[in-house]
Amino acid sequence: MQKIVIDPMTRIEGHMKVEVTLDNTGTVVEARSSGLLYRGVELILRGRDPRDAARITQRVCGVCPVPHGTASALCLDSAFGISNKIPKNGVILRNIILASEYVHNHILHFYHLCSLDYADIVRAVSYTENDFEPLRQFASRGELAPFMPRYEGDYRLNDDDNKALVLHYIQALEMRRKAHDMLALFGGRTPIQAGIVAGGVTSQPTTDKVLSFYWRARELYDFIANAYLPDVLRVAKAYSDYFGIGAGCGNFITFGFFDLDGDEPDYAKRKRLLKQGTTDRSLKYEALDLSQISEVVRHSWYDDDGTPNPKKESAYSFIKAPRYNGITHEVGPLARLLVNYASGNEEIRKELEILMGELSIGVDSMLSVMGRHIARAIEAKVIAKALCDWVLKLNPDEPTFVPYELPSHAEGIGAIDAPRGCLMHSVRIENGVIANYSIISPTTWNGSPMDDNGQRGPIEEALVGTKVSDPENPKEIARIVRSFDPCIACAVHVTNLRGMLIREVRIFA
Repeated sequence: MQKIVIDPMTRIEGHMKVEVTLDNTGTVVEARSSGLLYRGVELILRGRDPRDAARITQRVCGVCPVPHGTASALCLDSAFGISNKIPKNGVILRNIILASEYVHNHILHFYHLCSLDYADIVRAVSYTENDFEPLRQFASRGELAPFMPRYEGDYRLNDDDNKALVLHYIQALEMRRKAHDMLALFGGRTPIQAGIVAGGVTSQPTTDKVLSFYWRARELYDFIANAYLPDVLRVAKAYSDYFGIGAGCGNFITFGFFDLDGDEPDYAKRKRLLKQGTTDRSLKYEALDLSQISEVVRHSWYDDDGTPNPKKESAYSFIKAPRYNGITHEVGPLARLLVNYASGNEEIRKELEILMGELSIGVDSMLSVMGRHIARAIEAKVIAKALCDWVLKLNPDEPTFVPYELPSHAEGIGAIDAPRGCLMHSVRIENGVIANYSIISPTTWNGSPMDDNGQRGPIEEALVGTKVSDPENPKEIARIVRSFDPCIACAVHVTNLRGMLIREVRIFA
């Protein structure tokens, strides 16, 4: 038996530790995924005006704050009794602000977090084209950080495909900026937007904003259709064996995203661009029942009452273990794609079947590392197309916000998918202030530890059974974990206030 410990896992959000145990054949027989941050933002909210939640909860993460602001606003709408009264303009603007963040996140994930697992950026330094001059300038000074040091991959792309991928890596930085420009047009600023609030949105659409947004959205759509999707196909063809690696637990859940109307107060039933629900390997669609969600802490650094306890025996993570109907479920783009494929979403079926035909694979192959990348790219295209349509439906003469009265006592829940998966905010208001606030974020699902019944979390389950070709260079482990796009950055670090060195680690790209 041999143990591999990657601490911290790089090119993800936050501090994550991954431990795997290999048998004598180099196959993973046990895996542990540990979140090494303590999120205390819910405690900060207690005793505050409920309306503060839509601002403060965005500080949970600097990479995906908009989904938290959106889920919080939906939660407060529910508590205030106005969840089905948001004006049409408000519904569209919320979608636009959130979708801009989605596109930014998906481009970030593939190009700037994952593509370096497949593209040889060091080889790109030798290319003579002017587009690669910034990289050559780094190399001429003997500096290739943050690209080095790194785990060495089996770089299989030919020169033309490698050039394209590295070139688009550089262009993707500009595309992400455009997405944030779009977000700020109606959100007021970025990354912590100020537009989405309980009752709707604070900004008002104008003709100049609509046109400015639309042309940027068209640029993003063109980049996704003509660069992002083709790049994912390049990687998928070169690494076709990764359709057989990292399958995971085989159960999938999504809360859906982007409201198409605001008439239904129950978020589990509301009509959305991508539908909420569950499925499994059989691809049988089941409707979503939020009452089936539970959270356990058997192997988490918490006592049963939720008090943090970093000395708890048998615990190995600050992440809790959410389960649906008592079973482990994967969340994120792959879950959304499979649930909507199973439910008969025509656009998703068409996009997926085109790519499956080009790659000569079936739906079962999507339960894999490459399947997650394909699902995210398809979703980015669908969202970018919707952005171009939604912004043209805004009416400058109509309201974006509905007035409301702040209740003295109330409870509310907000459920929506963030880029990385299911996100739920819940609030209890007593005497006009927040008595309790709870957040179940996407990586709480995917990065969860083992539960009371011995069921591993989705990332852990995806690692088990993997053959590691070189334990000194565990590229397979890194590729599997990054395909989930983990986000462990949950606000409050466990820190040594005396400034003492706790441990020293080597960080690999």
